[in-house]
Amino acid sequence: MYDVIIIGAGVSGAASARELSKYKLKICVVEKEEDVCCGTSKANSAIAHAGFDAESGSLMAKLNVEGNQMMEQLSKELDFPFKQNGSLVVCLHEEEMPNLQKLYERGIENGVKDLRIINRKELVELEPNISDEAVAALYAPTGGIVCPFGMNIAFAENAARNGVEFKFDTEVTGFEKKEDTWIVKTSQGNFETKYVVNAAGVYADHFHNMVSEKKLHITPRRGDYCLLDRSTEGFVTHTIFQLPGKYGKGVLVTPTVHGNTLVGPTAIDVEDKEGTNTTQAGIDELISKAGSTVKGLPIRQVITSFAGLRAHEDGHEFYIGEVEGAKGFIDCAGIESPGLTSAPAIGKMVAEIVSRLAGAKENPDFVGTRKGILDPKTLSNEERAALIKENPAYGNIICRCEMITEGEIIDAINRPLGAKSLDGVKRRTRAGMGRCQAGFCSPRTIEILARERGVDPAEITKSGGNSKIIVGINKDRI
Repeated sequence: MYDVIIIGAGVSGAASARELSKYKLKICVVEKEEDVCCGTSKANSAIAHAGFDAESGSLMAKLNVEGNQMMEQLSKELDFPFKQNGSLVVCLHEEEMPNLQKLYERGIENGVKDLRIINRKELVELEPNISDEAVAALYAPTGGIVCPFGMNIAFAENAARNGVEFKFDTEVTGFEKKEDTWIVKTSQGNFETKYVVNAAGVYADHFHNMVSEKKLHITPRRGDYCLLDRSTEGFVTHTIFQLPGKYGKGVLVTPTVHGNTLVGPTAIDVEDKEGTNTTQAGIDELISKAGSTVKGLPIRQVITSFAGLRAHEDGHEFYIGEVEGAKGFIDCAGIESPGLTSAPAIGKMVAEIVSRLAGAKENPDFVGTRKGILDPKTLSNEERAALIKENPAYGNIICRCEMITEGEIIDAINRPLGAKSLDGVKRRTRAGMGRCQAGFCSPRTIEILARERGVDPAEITKSGGNSKIIVGINKDRI
């Protein structure tokens, strides 16, 4: 018997788990994939939005601003990468200046701090590669960039440190109401709980509709992206948006916390809730639109393209609260952009709802800090030499593109909720995220995973399930 079962180990589910672990509750997170951060949370713009875009008075606007304001302190407490680099919404046509003014006024009403409209002269000083067509911009110094994997994993690891259980490869198949509890049916058996938190991303409507007569509809909205090599670092320093208007909505161009340049996303509604395939049309569209905002985009430096799905609810609003007619079932649904930014505030809101319903008492043993994987590149030469002397694995470079050591990979595998696959290692250490896109380091990473986990190398997958990499071994040639 659990007090709370959370469906989904994405950033909203993990943030909710961490916040709920501040109370004396028995909590379990169930996730159909093999790891945390395997859905929307792994493929997005990695932006900490300032909060000027969402409609004033909406829950989305409220939680966006709250989450943005929580981000810097959380990044220090939980040791994940975050940078407040500021954002610019670029106006390309004089006749659209009233729209820029409206966006400014909405931001002020939403509570965004230090927001102002700047002229072309100041804009060019901030971003020399801005388009020659740009006439002005909305400048939001509180905008930022974050590592979405790092944040999601940090929430989950800290929740686990505080007693939250995680069950992976566990797909929810249905529910049964039993007096004051819920039976959660899964591919790994049934579990009983007093409260259910539905943080299932694009599948949240599916689970909501199982328990409520008032139906919810979520459309998977695909966004294509291009990631540019770290050699493009400095091409832009702010997150650059294009002002939506009669000429269409543009895509963003932004630096990442790791020194890459990211371009995207498109916005294409699809039916397939697993439809994360990129298309030539989508990539062409984002390159064309990005080129209207900045000049000289170094698109030949693309090292990978990818797509993510946003959980677009028909009313374009977050749905967070106890479901009408389903006592003890709490929705955390419709979490699309700015969901990543809002996640800390979403987790706090979910925890407040559940703790109030449960009459839960605070957990006096809660530990609110977490230390991430040690990066030897952040050490001085003397400190690094001492580390390697103590543990030679930190002197063995596995990923040459990102200069990731064996020591970091071993840590990623053996820490709480450790990596079980190549993608799990990649999201925790960046091994495989560089220019060669794991072409060089995969065999050695497989060896380390197999050794540390005590399994045959053929059992190691790219991302869980049937994504095996080694499909046969000719032992006569070993």
